[in-house]
Amino acid sequence: MFAISLGDDGAELRPLEPWQAEEFLAHIERGREFIGQHVGLPDANKDLESARAFLQSYAEKAATDTGRIHGIWTADGKLVGGVLFRTMDLAQGTAEAGCWLEPSAVGKGLVTRAARRIIDWAVEERGIHRVEWHVSSSNEPSIAVARRLGMTRDGVLRESFFYRGNRADMEIWSVLAPEWRAAKQQP
Repeated sequence: MFAISLGDDGAELRPLEPWQAEEFLAHIERGREFIGQHVGLPDANKDLESARAFLQSYAEKAATDTGRIHGIWTADGKLVGGVLFRTMDLAQGTAEAGCWLEPSAVGKGLVTRAARRIIDWAVEERGIHRVEWHVSSSNEPSIAVARRLGMTRDGVLRESFFYRGNRADMEIWSVLAPEWRAAKQQP
C-alpha cells in the first residue's frame, strides 16, 4: 500500500479500502456528531456492513475512474479524517472534492494539505479541468479550506440540501486547472 506524506508532522494520505472498514467505522464513531454537523457520512456508516459497503462503492468508483477516497492518518497511525472525489467525470474534465475530520485533528491543516495532494493529482495526472467544492453555507471551516485552496465562490444554491430535517444553502466553490497551476508557481 502506498502513502503520501502530508508534511513534517508525519501525517499521511492513504487510500481507504473495504478491508479497512472496521478502522474506518471506529474513526466515524469517534467523530460521529462533529462530522455529522454538515455532512451525511456518519448517517451512511452506521455499522460494519454499511461502512464496508460505503468503502466498496469507492473501490468501484476508483476502478471505473469516477471517484476516489483517501484517509488521513497521523504519525502514530490513527485514522482521523479523509478527502475524496465524490464524483469524477474525465470526459467533461470535472470532479467534486470533499473532506471530513474528527475533532481531535482539527486545526492542524491536515484537510488543506490532503486536498492539495488530491487536487494536484486530478489536475496534473488525470487531466481534470475544474474541481468543485460543495459546502453548506454554515460550514465555516470547510469554506476556509476552499479559500486556502485558492478556489472561487461560484454561487449559492439556496435551500438545496435537505439534511436531518432542515434545508441548507449550499455554496459551490471551484478552481480551474490554469488557476491551480498558476497558484503553484507563486511563492
